[in-house]
Amino acid sequence: MRNTFANYLIEAARLDEKVVLLTGDHGYALFDEFRKLCPNQYFNAGIAEQNMIGVSAGLAKTGFKPIVYGLSAFIPIRVLEQIKIDLCYENLPVILIGDGAGIVYSALGTSHQSTEDIAALRGIPNIIILSPADASEMRACFKLAQESEQTVYIRVGKADLGSVHDMPVDLKMGQIIPVKKEAKTDIVFIGTGSIVVSALEIASKYSNSSVWSVPCLKPIDKKQIVEVILNSKVIVTLEEHSIYGGLGSIISEIASEFNVKLPICTIGINDKFSTYCGNYKYLLEEHELDILSIEKKINDFFLLHNLVISFVSQ
Repeated sequence: MRNTFANYLIEAARLDEKVVLLTGDHGYALFDEFRKLCPNQYFNAGIAEQNMIGVSAGLAKTGFKPIVYGLSAFIPIRVLEQIKIDLCYENLPVILIGDGAGIVYSALGTSHQSTEDIAALRGIPNIIILSPADASEMRACFKLAQESEQTVYIRVGKADLGSVHDMPVDLKMGQIIPVKKEAKTDIVFIGTGSIVVSALEIASKYSNSSVWSVPCLKPIDKKQIVEVILNSKVIVTLEEHSIYGGLGSIISEIASEFNVKLPICTIGINDKFSTYCGNYKYLLEEHELDILSIEKKINDFFLLHNLVISFVSQ
């Protein structure tokens, strides 16, 4: 995903000299080629992320097309006020890239992990929130972001977990995408970001299941969501984000608004910080987002609600 973003960024900058990249003193290897090919369109703002958002606002007001890159713990969390006032209040077309969303930076501790970015941004007007699951969705999301006249946040999770699409994605704003689709299912998995790969693996163990990816968290096509969930008996949402304010909350809000009375199993980061540092695999286990832990949560949920779901015969 990250390399796809970097390559697409070069394409965009070479086609339009108004496209400029701002970064807060990191991402060097990722942007080596960009700096080589488009040196006058690259700005290292230093370890001054709040100022960097102000600079991007000024550039946008003078006709440039700023793309701001940072770790999602900093973009958007450290600069939330500047995003609200400098960008969204002014309704400026700036693209924000939050890399390493969730718990990807596992060894660096809670200060570098971002499990609340969706929740923090959702309540701010004039912002679009995108969350690609793989390289195909990243390219589609970046294209949407370029076409938008609003501030856009693209949430980038773990980049090397594999693909969920075997061909390019044609994405419309607000649309959710079928990854494994059946007309009528017992269980529908709805995921966002890199955890969609896990949703696919888990869904393969159920004889009658479907999987949908949600690259557009805000705005989102509510009617499409309702059509998808009404064709199932139970909904399972998955995200590498807090269980509060993210995808699970969005689906629950839509179900409530349209009076859809189906059980919803929300799987994400519980209301806790990381206790220890370790590699990504370890931290997924600590937060019960590894495959075995997710399967246990789902089975416990089925028992709680007396749901009988068929497994694939072994």
